[in-house]
Amino acid sequence: MTAATSTRTSPTSTDHAGTDPLPPVAAEMLSRLVAELPLVRAVAQYETAAMHAVQLAALAEADKMTDLDADSLAAAEDVMAAARAVLADAGRLDLIEAVR
Repeated sequence: MTAATSTRTSPTSTDHAGTDPLPPVAAEMLSRLVAELPLVRAVAQYETAAMHAVQLAALAEADKMTDLDADSLAAAEDVMAAARAVLADAGRLDLIEAVR
């Protein structure tokens, strides 16, 4: 049978036939990785917002900041504060100490 005449259907989210469960070590590693995703997201958000805040602060120092820039700076500071809170709750402020 060729690919063009195949009667096999595409797997769906409920079609697990033919898949083996992960070995216990791999399942544990995946579980730990998934648990760390909020921290990875928080670090990325913090670093991005911090860089944006530095750029906007330069505009303020040059007396070229518009009202929209000021709003963007406030939003960046809010993102940084929220990300910092996530990391503080996890006891992982060390992940952003070099950025501050």
